[in-house]
Amino acid sequence: MIYNASSMEWFVAQTKPNSHNIAERNLARQGFQTFLPLQETTKRATGEFVTQLRPLFPGYIFIALNIRQGSWRAVNSTYGVSRLVTVSNQPTRVPLDLMTALMQRCDAQGKLLPPKILKPGDPVTLTKGPFTDFVGIVESLVPDQRIWVMLELLGTQRRVSVLGEDLEAL
Repeated sequence: MIYNASSMEWFVAQTKPNSHNIAERNLARQGFQTFLPLQETTKRATGEFVTQLRPLFPGYIFIALNIRQGSWRAVNSTYGVSRLVTVSNQPTRVPLDLMTALMQRCDAQGKLLPPKILKPGDPVTLTKGPFTDFVGIVESLVPDQRIWVMLELLGTQRRVSVLGEDLEAL
């Protein structure tokens, strides 16, 4: 799905624990446009590294609504949704520029894309592989989409080759 933030007003709903997929599916069945930004995370599980897509904002999903029609009340009774975030019993709008910027950082499936521009000297965090969560400094960029990163390992500086999609700028 290609996201377009400018055509709607966006709001936030709190989802029930680990129910983001259920909430997204049931809101779509009711005709609501949703946006659930995801990021790849790598964790160590039973001695091996496992990469999976997790919500960028755990426990929350963005929903496009027309609150003048009053259909927003149906969101609160949707399976997987805890409640629509409100102030004084009115849904709280998410600024359009924030939604636009967030959607531009994601692909068509809502997966967060790596930053486009990295340059030597930039601090980065590795997001995949055996060095997940290590912080390093970009040393150089190679045309084949590999990036050389300097990591401190066991008290010494090591040069490691990493794909750009496996880095997150700090």
